[in-house]
Amino acid sequence: MYSTLEQKYQRLQKDLRNGVIALGGILCTGTLWYCLVEKWSLLDAAYMTVFTLATVGYGELQPLGRRGRLFTICLILMGVIVIGFIVNRFTEALIEGYFQEGARIRQQRRLVDSLIGHYILCGFGRTGRQIALEFQAEYISFVVIDSAVQSVEAALALGYTAVQGDATLDETLVSVGIDRAICIVAALPSDAENLYTVMSAKTLNPKVRAIARATTEEAVKKLQRGGADAVVSPYITGGKRMAAAALRPQVMDFLDGVLTGTDSSFYMEEFLVDPNSCVYVGETLRNAKLRSQSGALVLAVRRAGGTLIVGPTGETAIEGGDMLICLGTAEQLRTLNQILSPLSFRIPRPPN
Repeated sequence: MYSTLEQKYQRLQKDLRNGVIALGGILCTGTLWYCLVEKWSLLDAAYMTVFTLATVGYGELQPLGRRGRLFTICLILMGVIVIGFIVNRFTEALIEGYFQEGARIRQQRRLVDSLIGHYILCGFGRTGRQIALEFQAEYISFVVIDSAVQSVEAALALGYTAVQGDATLDETLVSVGIDRAICIVAALPSDAENLYTVMSAKTLNPKVRAIARATTEEAVKKLQRGGADAVVSPYITGGKRMAAAALRPQVMDFLDGVLTGTDSSFYMEEFLVDPNSCVYVGETLRNAKLRSQSGALVLAVRRAGGTLIVGPTGETAIEGGDMLICLGTAEQLRTLNQILSPLSFRIPRPPN
């Protein structure tokens, strides 16, 4: 699966390779002609062919008949055409910077191939750019996919890892390591494209978490049926947040401060309790003393079965597979991460 930029580079490589092969073929043809037909020695035949193709203007090593001179004329014309073609393509490559582009493409490919436990962001429009900013602020390893060259170039200019391609195609997702990814975000402008992307991702990696963007309530239902773990509608969510900002401004200011990873003193983070390694499985929150040890506050506990306990008390037991949703400073969350580690949810990613 090659992008437009890669296709240009591949085409240039092919043209230069074909030109060199054609030049080598002409060189061999001329050498064999002078050697076999004109009965010259191999060295003289090769020497005559080289300076003929180079058009340096040397005289004939040995007298040529009418047939030999006609062949030499054809040899000169073919050599001029092929060498001119090679020079033209090579000059174009230098002017357009294809060699630098090729090196950058290879570097990008190696970087993508080395990613493990990364996020895949499909679409680099207005929504995608904001998602990328949040990922970057949280030091998340991610790769951007977009079909537009301009969007890919914009992502690369911002220092992101980006690949041009159609995110709805299986080969594109495979090329960015969908089998090694832990989450894919479908932020494409079309609901149909987001649905195809989610379905393809879930088919290739059933364990990947799929987040999708939707524009209508009907699209939300279809994306959920298509396998999306979470569906966000910018219009619906934006309307709710604007209403909340009007009715409860202080609450919204607080939530905005802890949910974004840019300028914040407090963060919200989630931790999965591993039943095989966490020593606090079976203990109550009071006995575990997570708050006194780390300073972080446990806001909610989601059981493995899906039950959500908001504002757990000291008597709430910690069970294997629980997801603890906690609030605290970066240092407090790092300490809590060390207390509960090793975690099986993901590579520990404490806030910056």
